[in-house]
Parts: sequence; structure tokens; C-alpha cells
Amino acid sequence: MPHAPAFTALLFSLRGCLVDFGARCQAPGEHAQPTPGALQSLSWLNEQGVPCAWLDEVPEALGQHLSQPLPAWVNAIPTSHGEPWPAPDACWQALMQLKATQLEGCVLVSGEPRLLQSGLNAGLWTVGLAACGPLCGLSASQWQALEPKEREHKRGKATVQLYKLGVHSVIDHLEELGDCLADIAQRRHKGEKP
Repeated sequence: MPHAPAFTALLFSLRGCLVDFGARCQAPGEHAQPTPGALQSLSWLNEQGVPCAWLDEVPEALGQHLSQPLPAWVNAIPTSHGEPWPAPDACWQALMQLKATQLEGCVLVSGEPRLLQSGLNAGLWTVGLAACGPLCGLSASQWQALEPKEREHKRGKATVQLYKLGVHSVIDHLEELGDCLADIAQRRHKGEKP
């Protein structure tokens, strides 16, 4: 991953971002699968000393179950307190729990439009995920099974929806996060604010 200037904190949605959107595992012993690039991105961020957390609107027990494949240092932030998305409360609470000292350099990565709107309302940089999450509604294996033309159509439609929402960047999945953060770092260096 390319080197980027320090980020204060990164927030992620859980389903469709860090773990497969198709993660509907209910049977004992079943676990969600990390999305492409999720573990590598988290490892790189950990090496850079960037605190990370995930947010999701799932019961705490299900969230803990779905997040089992993720490193233990990635904080889980319950969303049961404060106003529901798209209010900024959940993002601000997550940043407080991560002990973020400033909003500058805080980024939210998600494919969930309501959470992205929450991040925008909170004053964060936002990165939308076009190929995973609720806008496409497919697991990684379902996405790979699509014909290239259908995949491009779904990606394009989701990308337009995300940019209309106002997100700062759009990528397909977390394998592209390093380059995206480098771009955001350049934009910050030039004085751009979220």
C-alpha cells in the first residue's frame, strides 16, 4: 500500500464493507468472510497506527458474530445510542471511543447510503463502496458470478448514487483503499476540507 500522511481514524461499516454483504450466517459455526482487501487494509492501517472501528445497525450479538474474522483491535461501536442514521451521532460516538482528538483526517468507508450521509453530516471524509454493500446487494461470490456487462452496469449505477449523495471518493472494494487514501491525503495537503 502506498504511504499516505497520517489519518486520525477510520470508520467502516461492517456488512458489505469489512465482511461479505451476503453474510447472513445464522447456523452455529458459520462465520462471515472478510471482503476482498479488508484484512490487508486493516493490517496496513494498524501498521500506520491509525485507529479503526466498525459501525452497523445490527444487534450487538450478531455484530460480534459477523466480525469474528476481523482483528480484535478493530473496535465495535454499538449504534443503539443517539439518533439513528443519518444523524451524525454514531460517527461522533465512534470517534470519541477511538479517542480521536480532531475531525481532521477522519474517514468513513461504507456502501450504506444512510451511514455515508451520517459521516457527511459529522464532517468526515467519506469513501463509498460501489461493488459491495446494499446498493448492489450481492455477496462477493455473487458479484464475481455476474457477466462483466451486468457487473459494469451495477457498478455504474451505484457509483452515480454515491456521488449524488455527496461522498468524496468511490471505490469498488477495500483492495483500492490505499490508493484512495493517498488521493484524499493529496486533497487534504492542498487544503481541501470534507
